[in-house]
Amino acid sequence: MAYFWRIRHSHQKDASGGEISPVQYVGRTPNSGSELVLSEDEKSDNEDKEETELGVMEDQRSVILHLISQLKLGMDLTKVVLPTFILEKRSLLEMYADFMAHPDLLLAITAGATPEERVICFVEYYLTAFHEGRKGALAKKPYNPIIGETFHCSWEVPKDRVKPKRTAPRSPAGCHEHPMADDPSKSYKLRFVAEQVSHHPPISCFYCECKEKRLCVSTHVWTKSKFMGMSVGVSMIGEGVLRLLEHGEEYVFTLPSAYARSILTIPWVELGGKVSINCAKTGYSATVIFHTKPFYGGKVHRVTAEVKHNPTNTIVCKAHGEWNGTLEFTYSNGETKVIDTTTLPVYPKKIRPLEKQGPMESRNLWREVTRYLRLGDIDAATEQKRHLEEKQRVEERKRENLRTPWKPKYFIQEGDGWVYFNPLWKAH
Repeated sequence: MAYFWRIRHSHQKDASGGEISPVQYVGRTPNSGSELVLSEDEKSDNEDKEETELGVMEDQRSVILHLISQLKLGMDLTKVVLPTFILEKRSLLEMYADFMAHPDLLLAITAGATPEERVICFVEYYLTAFHEGRKGALAKKPYNPIIGETFHCSWEVPKDRVKPKRTAPRSPAGCHEHPMADDPSKSYKLRFVAEQVSHHPPISCFYCECKEKRLCVSTHVWTKSKFMGMSVGVSMIGEGVLRLLEHGEEYVFTLPSAYARSILTIPWVELGGKVSINCAKTGYSATVIFHTKPFYGGKVHRVTAEVKHNPTNTIVCKAHGEWNGTLEFTYSNGETKVIDTTTLPVYPKKIRPLEKQGPMESRNLWREVTRYLRLGDIDAATEQKRHLEEKQRVEERKRENLRTPWKPKYFIQEGDGWVYFNPLWKAH
């Protein structure tokens, strides 16, 4: 999951002395002035998520062929300008937020009664976290975030839906509702922020937290893409950490690679590679393998997983299936459970409307590119995208001339990683 705004809740008084609703202070840095973000400004997201499934048009194919003719196998595509018609109408930072599309599964982890149950709950959540990031079967590329770009959102999760999944009732077949809490006091709030902290290499950070459940996730990801003939591979370099403060547990996890296949016909996405989940305190770990489709035959989107208690060398859970379809879990006591990702309830993001967003917030920053893509005006979208990227290059040259390093708003570099400047584990 390739980090989060500073939150201080305070009850303010209005001019008449009456109390107004809690607010979120979005701090620029630990010592700077704050931007004020009213929590009530957030609205349920109603963006059209589906991408048009047309495949590659004939005129577009010639553009891609010309581009391919200039590339070499294994070539790093980080600095290659790709055609605008392959863009997905949203930023990569927003795509990372879709890892939280099932926040009830995430929040249920801390409700697990034992370390074994909690690590299994995390693996169940992890395996269901990727399918909602794909908007339709067609492979499209999200916008490369501009350095300093941010994305903020939140989710409200009804408290009665947060429970350990081994005892939770299964969703009825075909259920894909958008659950909403009528009373905010009866729901948990999960808040999320992502920021592009580096341009070369392109590093994104995201952080989310639920204060009530004393749970937070922080992740930094460096995306590195390479040309593979009729495919493009994207490595997700970095790691994330899930912290359960109530239990004093930290789960360190990595991310799979992504591949865009059949780029000249109908591009499609698959995940591949081995990822790990480790909790040093409890001695539990998991290995998850995303299997790429064999050249001849074989199924697509296969995933297998194994959860192990290392001190006793005991396998406590195995899983197999499709990361965007049905997953079957087998536990050490012989019980089994099936999760169909296509029927899991999806919780809509809450996000402030464009007129309430700052100039570097993803949807506001890319709004003209998105508008022209929706209109089908590729030339105008390309020009708007070029303008944003050229502005980034000019500002980068200024910083180099002045020898002034870029200073992110919400994240601090620590060694090879990045951390949110005011995380939940430091606030408590």
